[in-house]
Amino acid sequence: MAGNGVLEVDRVVKRYGARTALDRVSLSVAPGEICGLLGPNGAGKTTLVSIVAGLRTAEAGTVHVDGRDVATGGPEARFAVGFAGQETGVYPTVSVHENLQLFGRLAGLRGRPLRDRIDEVADTVELTDLLDRPARHLSGGEKRRLHTAMALVHRPKVLLLDEPTTGVDVGTRSRLLASIRRLAAEEGCAVVYSTHYLPEVEALGATVAVIDHGRILARGTLEH
Repeated sequence: MAGNGVLEVDRVVKRYGARTALDRVSLSVAPGEICGLLGPNGAGKTTLVSIVAGLRTAEAGTVHVDGRDVATGGPEARFAVGFAGQETGVYPTVSVHENLQLFGRLAGLRGRPLRDRIDEVADTVELTDLLDRPARHLSGGEKRRLHTAMALVHRPKVLLLDEPTTGVDVGTRSRLLASIRRLAAEEGCAVVYSTHYLPEVEALGATVAVIDHGRILARGTLEH
């Protein structure tokens, strides 16, 4: 492993045919840190977060979350990660509460702990007043907040957000950014925030990793 972060990506390589999408990428993110993952389209951002989430496999290198290898660590490693991808994925025919309940139960939560966690997450992303509403009746911004909440309900050690504010209004963007800041500060979650919107990285007080052509070109504070 490359360092002491809750997320440790060490010399990861991923190829699609003759194209190298990730070329020996290493990245360390500490508990409570928000890391803005920046780069143009095709730079490797989505490939990297997909490998951390266990959705794709690398040709070489390792990814550890909370000390567990995501490729070999089984459910414990997978449930240490929360992932909200670019495409909003909610179940439209059931309520906001039932969407959150399903994902909590998949991670092993039951009874009072699950009910309490749903209430906490709903409060964090400002969905408390919408818990009984069918997801199909939510606005686009409300669906994005639910999408993020579903990635949070099992209290992950690492949260991966891939273009989380795409297509949302100014109010929803502000609420999402505020909830991400609270999550990192209050729960110590390590957040990897892939975005094209540079002002969001500033608003989050994030560190930065710049990726292009599958390589990390710069890593450090905003000032750096």
